[in-house]
Amino acid sequence: MGIFTSMNTASTGLTAQRLRMDVISNNIANAQSTRTTDGGAFRRRRVVLRPRNDELEFHSRFLPQPLWKGLGEGVRAIRIEEDRSPLRLVYDPDHPDAIKTGPKKGYVEYPNVNIVTEMVDMISASRAYEANVTVIQNSAQMFMRGLEIGSR
Repeated sequence: MGIFTSMNTASTGLTAQRLRMDVISNNIANAQSTRTTDGGAFRRRRVVLRPRNDELEFHSRFLPQPLWKGLGEGVRAIRIEEDRSPLRLVYDPDHPDAIKTGPKKGYVEYPNVNIVTEMVDMISASRAYEANVTVIQNSAQMFMRGLEIGSR
């Protein structure tokens, strides 16, 4: 295990949590968007994360163990997916995006974004980001202390 493994692992967490915060911010910004460029109301999005340990198998086949030992640790975003839960229906026949015909006539489809859920997710991502920053800061302090001990 290299001396920078903890920093490398924490940096993948920083990147993933930053992406989560960006996606959550986009969800909040579009919580009332009834019309998108694709047509229809905005749909909530979420980031799907996966551990990076699946890359270890690839590296272990081609590289000797000392070269791949620290690779593949951490997390990575594999995709941003749409939440396919039903859209929120609000009766507003005067709205320009109101449904014109059928049993849902006069209803407007609003995004399936719940502000409370988004804020809880934002706090969670923010706390995870802060935890990864703390790991990096503590690792740097340990490295500096090691250098001080070694220089005596």
